[in-house]
Amino acid sequence: MIPPAAAPDFLAAHGWGGAEILPLAGDASFRRYFRVARGGATAVLMDAPPEHEDVGPFLGVAQHLLDRGFAPPRPLAVDRERGLLLLEDFGDDRVGPLLAREPGREPGIYESAVDILARLGADPAPSDLPPYDDAAMAREVGLFTEWYAPALGLEVDETGYVAAWCEAWRGVAERAAAAPVMVLRDYHADNLMVLPGRDELGLLDFQDALAGHPAYDLVSLLQDARRDVAPELEAAMLARYADAARIDDRGTFRADYEVLGAQRNTKILGIFTRLWKRDGKPLYLPLQPRVWSYLERNLAHPALASVRAWFDANIPADKRAAAWKEMPA
Repeated sequence: MIPPAAAPDFLAAHGWGGAEILPLAGDASFRRYFRVARGGATAVLMDAPPEHEDVGPFLGVAQHLLDRGFAPPRPLAVDRERGLLLLEDFGDDRVGPLLAREPGREPGIYESAVDILARLGADPAPSDLPPYDDAAMAREVGLFTEWYAPALGLEVDETGYVAAWCEAWRGVAERAAAAPVMVLRDYHADNLMVLPGRDELGLLDFQDALAGHPAYDLVSLLQDARRDVAPELEAAMLARYADAARIDDRGTFRADYEVLGAQRNTKILGIFTRLWKRDGKPLYLPLQPRVWSYLERNLAHPALASVRAWFDANIPADKRAAAWKEMPA
C-alpha cells in the first residue's frame, strides 16, 4: 500500500519530517491508515480522499467523545483539504484479534465495552448529530433488496417489502426519537482497542454517529458480524447494561434490541453483498452465515412478526446462510 503523495509534506509541516510510513489495515470505506514512526514516537496517518470521504464528521464526533471523557484517538494534525489526519497511535491490540489469542479476557473486556455504552447513553445526543430516524433506517434496509436479492437471483416485491418494513418499524422509531443518544453505529470488537497502561477502551470508526436508540450499539457489539458472541455472554451483557442504565421495562428494551438487530443485520447482508459485487471485496462473504444466524434469532421475536413473514415469503431457506457456505469468492 503506497502512502499518499502529499504525506511527506504534511508530516514535515507538523514536526514529523523524515518519519517512516508503514501500512496499517484499511476498512470497508475509501479510508486508508498508516503508522508513522520517528525517533521512538509513533502516530497514525489517516488518508481519506476528499472526493470520497469528509473528515469533518470524524473530527466532530471525536471532539464530542473527548469532551465526555471517552477515548477516541486524539487528532494531532489536520489537513481537511487533502483529507489527511495525524492521530494518536493506540497500538495494535484491537479487541477482536486480542481475544483470539487470549479468550479468557472476553468477559472483562465485554463488561468494559458495555459500561462505555451505559455512560454514553446517560446523556442526550449532541444537538448537531443527525437523527437515526425512520427514513435513514429504511434507506439502509433497502440495501438488502437492492444488492442481496439480485446477487442470489431472487425477485422481491419491493412495494410489499417496504410496506411491511414501515409497519414493523413505526412504533420503534417513535421510541427511539423520544430520547436519542449518541449512537456510534459500528461499535464492535474490531473497532475497540485495549490501550497500553489504560483501563479505558479506545474507540475507532465512529464518524458515522447519529442520534438514535441506545440498543443499536449493543446490537453492534453483541451480534458482531466478525466474531462469534455466545448467547450466554450476550444475555449477561444485556442484563449488565439494563442494570447500569436503570432500565425498568426490560421487555420493551429487549423488543427494541431485536428489532434494531434485524434492521442492522439485514443492512449488513446487503452491504457485504455490495462490497463483493460492486467493490470487488469478496473477503466479507464468509461472514454472511454468521450474520444470518443473528438475523434468524432476531426474527423469532414477536415484535418482528411482519418482517419475518416477508422473509418467509421472499427469501427461501437455501438463499439464506446455506447459500454462502459454498459461495465461491
